[in-house]
Amino acid sequence: MKKVDYFHPVLRVLHWLMAAAIFIMLFIGVAMVSTVSSLHSLLVSIHKPLGVMILLLVVVRVWVRFTTPVPALPASLPAWQRGMAHLSHWALYLMMLAQPLCGWAMLSAAGYPVTLGYGIVLPPIMGMNNDWYAVLRPLHTWVALALFATVMLHLAAALLHAFVLRDGVFSSMAGIRKK
Repeated sequence: MKKVDYFHPVLRVLHWLMAAAIFIMLFIGVAMVSTVSSLHSLLVSIHKPLGVMILLLVVVRVWVRFTTPVPALPASLPAWQRGMAHLSHWALYLMMLAQPLCGWAMLSAAGYPVTLGYGIVLPPIMGMNNDWYAVLRPLHTWVALALFATVMLHLAAALLHAFVLRDGVFSSMAGIRKK
């Protein structure tokens, strides 16, 4: 693939849209498990379609990511940092795929439908099974916590590149032209 200085505009839009959706989803998830009020039903009604949207967006994002050229990391970065950057991106993609699938499977195992509104109900991806529900429920929480921690590390690295190193890594995703 050809050398580029910036991520494809579709990747940039997907990145920032998904960043907002994931932050919203993580906060909704925390609120859902910490409330027993009438807000719980509202939060669940937002959580399910937002999770499906994130799943669809990450599938599109992975496809676009691997079919378009991407900027190279700066040669000034040590090899271990380049390796960690690649590892963290793979981990993010994996968790962004696994989290909504785990939630869908968890609800399926519990016998609950994944409703998206307007009468749209997704089919279960597994049969009802209390044993699987008992595994998937805490797994959904642990993947969420791992995703949150990885997103925070990703954000810290982005800020390091933007404000300390100023090496073009942040601007390649933000679409900010180099001077």
